[in-house]
Amino acid sequence: MTKTVTRAAHKHAGAAIALSLGLALAGCGGVATNASLNSVHQPVVERTNYTLDVTTGPGGLSYPEQRRLTGWFDAMNLRYGDRISVDDPLDSGATRAAIEEMAGQRGLIVSEGAPVTAGNVTAGQARIIISRSKATVPGCPDWSQKSDSNLRNATSKNYGCATNSNLAAMIANPDHLLKGESSESETTVMSSTKAIDAYRKTEPTGKAGLKQNTTKGS
Repeated sequence: MTKTVTRAAHKHAGAAIALSLGLALAGCGGVATNASLNSVHQPVVERTNYTLDVTTGPGGLSYPEQRRLTGWFDAMNLRYGDRISVDDPLDSGATRAAIEEMAGQRGLIVSEGAPVTAGNVTAGQARIIISRSKATVPGCPDWSQKSDSNLRNATSKNYGCATNSNLAAMIANPDHLLKGESSESETTVMSSTKAIDAYRKTEPTGKAGLKQNTTKGS
């Protein structure tokens, strides 16, 4: 009986040592604690404002200032998702019309209102602002978990990194991760909407019902 008790004690001691070593190794590798199917790594949207101050006059923008603005738009490589706004102390309709025309040539429209930027804009000047958003997933990829042991039935620390990183890289307008597209979008691609509108307005071919035919001869 004494030997039997001794063997049992050795078995429990060995199991306890193995369990403690497993926990220690898991702790060294970073224990995953997320027991849900939601990734802890989510896309983060950052917005940056780029500004250009132009000189205005009674007729809006002079030709040299329009060329400056054209060169700036080209250098910034305007694209879908960019938001253009104007900060004009005089609120000149001619100045806004000139900027809207140049933005429209690139398939964009000028938004109402303007974000707050550093520095004051004096009368006789207008500030054109391009707001551009970028989506990233901080902390991805996450290979900090060095052990495959998972005593908490949790998801890997790297879980969701591939999907969310691809989503952040592929989305055309990162702001849509915060709020979906509205019916009155501030940014639009004019040429591509014509075919979509025609498709939506076309009546379904089966709306009038099926035509009655007969197989009998006259």
